[in-house]
Amino acid sequence: MNTVEKQLLNEPKRIVQNVITAVIVIVFLMWSLTAVDLSNFTSNGVDIAKNILHGIVTPNTDLLFTFNTNGVPYLLLETMAIAFLGTIVGAILAIPLAFLSASNIVPKPIAFIIRLLLIFVRTIPAIVYGLMFIRVTGPGPFAGVLTMALTSIGMLSKLFVDIIEDLEVNILESLESIGCTTFEKIRYGIIPQLSAMFLSVAIYRFDMNLRDAAILGLVGAGGIGAPLIFAMNGYKWSEVGSILIGLMVLILLIEFFSNKIRNKIVRG
Repeated sequence: MNTVEKQLLNEPKRIVQNVITAVIVIVFLMWSLTAVDLSNFTSNGVDIAKNILHGIVTPNTDLLFTFNTNGVPYLLLETMAIAFLGTIVGAILAIPLAFLSASNIVPKPIAFIIRLLLIFVRTIPAIVYGLMFIRVTGPGPFAGVLTMALTSIGMLSKLFVDIIEDLEVNILESLESIGCTTFEKIRYGIIPQLSAMFLSVAIYRFDMNLRDAAILGLVGAGGIGAPLIFAMNGYKWSEVGSILIGLMVLILLIEFFSNKIRNKIVRG
């Protein structure tokens, strides 16, 4: 009997735990299936699905290649601008909040309070923030930018905190031993180590915000979502196809280039 077989035989048996876990998963799965209601799935829905697919195959090329404010390229550019600006603002604001949430940087009571605040920010969905900001600023891209910024703060702060707390403490201890302040520890001991990871996470968030910005347009927060819902409500399936094609191409391109950039940043 080799070493691997001995290790496997010596491992503790977790049959009871595995059975309990499987039962819990099955119970939750069955309970979730009770929410599925197929009574509303009619032939009309099948026809609409066929019309959407037909619209994608036969899009409105005039809308797809028109470069005025009503064309798909302009609407995609506006959506990308909302996502980009919201990500930049959110990342800038998330950095100090992340440091204030890191228990290895600030006292634990302060870190606990800031983390509670960030948890509260993350509990509210982006579309709810969008509806709130529309009431404050009115419909348009500015409401979308504010929504993207606020939702980005919640997620980026959490990821930044995880990165900060995984730092090598030797550098921080060395800086503290020579009497450096908290700001100096951040400036000379942390930022040089974290800048690449922070940038990589921000690019990842921009990729997510691009999809969210398209959805926010459905509630009037700018971008391509509003023309999409108007075209669907008007049964203009060729226009729906044009918008969906443009959106898919944009998201695929952004995802391709963002992955390339993130790999380059992380691996050097």
